[in-house]
Amino acid sequence: MEEGSEVLCHCHWQADRHAALTVVLVHGLEGSSDSQYVLGTAAKAWAAGMNVVRMNQRNCGGSERLTPTLYHSGLSGDMGAVARALIAEGLLRLALVGFSMGGNLVTKLAGEWGDGAPPEVLAFAAVSPSMDLAAAADAIHLPENRLYEWNFLRGLERRIRLKVRLFPGRYARESLRWMRSVREFDDQVTARYSGFRDADDYYERSSASRVVDRIARPTLIVHSDDDPFIPLLPLTRVHIRANPNITFLETRRGGHCAFLAPAGDYDGRWAEQTVVEFLSAQFSSASSPVNFPEKVQP
Repeated sequence: MEEGSEVLCHCHWQADRHAALTVVLVHGLEGSSDSQYVLGTAAKAWAAGMNVVRMNQRNCGGSERLTPTLYHSGLSGDMGAVARALIAEGLLRLALVGFSMGGNLVTKLAGEWGDGAPPEVLAFAAVSPSMDLAAAADAIHLPENRLYEWNFLRGLERRIRLKVRLFPGRYARESLRWMRSVREFDDQVTARYSGFRDADDYYERSSASRVVDRIARPTLIVHSDDDPFIPLLPLTRVHIRANPNITFLETRRGGHCAFLAPAGDYDGRWAEQTVVEFLSAQFSSASSPVNFPEKVQP
């Protein structure tokens, strides 16, 4: 990614890897390449004849020793570096897919690249993307979401303790203190050690909502009305709907990265199936996004 930092990816190649579409999957906050939604999408993409690359964000999937840095929602360049490395290996048809925090990374990268995206990258997809980071930090701190927040905080605090042990002198001991919210962690740890002024500066500069209007390749965004802690702000919705390159699927129910539907000829993981179908359509036609209905109910 940069001097002194690496990320860990698990790659699954079809017999003729250069003829197949390669799908890069990236997880959400405190997830990994072994997160259920990553494995589920990987299995469906593999069955559809695609190569699969399950990417761990920095420090995730047991890779803390591979970098002295932390991971955060602004590191869209890491996905870009993985994509360019795969292109350099001769893989000429790529798609990038992210979930939650990973969805922010994917849509942020797509917007940052805009018309300048590598021609080998055919499409992007994001499930429950946290595109408005400040709003998400506020939502997860609501009383009804505190269980989610505590779970994330415990994982983040365990990780910073390990980083302190692995890279003594880089992180202050006070970073080990108990934090009361994700926003406080981002203010005292993420921003401090990742080059941001404070949490507000981090959220503003790292939110994909700032650049979603610049996306120039076919992109699928899946979001649920009842997502407990990832809201989409009204202006973000306007930009999404105004961009003809984006297919926006918003369901009435689905929660956060869940989207369970009655199982029929598949396992009922509706969002995973929909992502693979969308990418298959882009790969086969290299044309405009699939005409899904604007609002669906899995």
